[in-house]
Amino acid sequence: MVARRSTLADQWNKVRYTLYMPIYDIIERIFSSYRARSIAALQLKPHERVLIVGAGTGLDLPHLSTEQAAIAAIDLTPAMVNKLKRKAKKLNLAVEAQVMNAQQLDFKDESFDAVILHLIVAVVPDPVQCLQEVARVLKPEGRFTMMDKFITAGQKPSLYRRSLNLVTRVLFTDINRDVDILLAQVPLEKQVDEPLFSIFRLVQGIRP
Repeated sequence: MVARRSTLADQWNKVRYTLYMPIYDIIERIFSSYRARSIAALQLKPHERVLIVGAGTGLDLPHLSTEQAAIAAIDLTPAMVNKLKRKAKKLNLAVEAQVMNAQQLDFKDESFDAVILHLIVAVVPDPVQCLQEVARVLKPEGRFTMMDKFITAGQKPSLYRRSLNLVTRVLFTDINRDVDILLAQVPLEKQVDEPLFSIFRLVQGIRP
């Protein structure tokens, strides 16, 4: 694990998502079917260890099986993690939920079979560091799945999108990140890249 100090951007993320939490689940309901599709494509086996990065209030949990051997979930926001724990209890899921920075995972190397990254890569201040950590904790041939806002492969964002990003980047998320550029800097291999709706894409692959 690479030591990394918390930045002002990290602190702002913690503050803003604490403020958004009361309406977070309501807004995020529109992604439920895409979360289910993303997780189903991992073809998880009961003995496998799964990590949810940027787990929020636990909206991925209903799409995981009670037979799963080990589920870990991390989020930067304590209020989110507390709500996730309550949700896991209601679903009778054994989840190791912790407050943790996605850019500095406190897990051993090669300790997970699969990693779920839903709506987090476009939020963290340093997406490359986040993906480097994902690669580090994934076992060889381990799988990852990402659902997020990425620009279309091979295209540059329009002037309108660049202008809009000046606002969304501060309030919510960066909408102009290029997943191919990000993945080119880490030991992760993309195998699936599908458009979902609007600016959202589903990207999946493995750690070779």
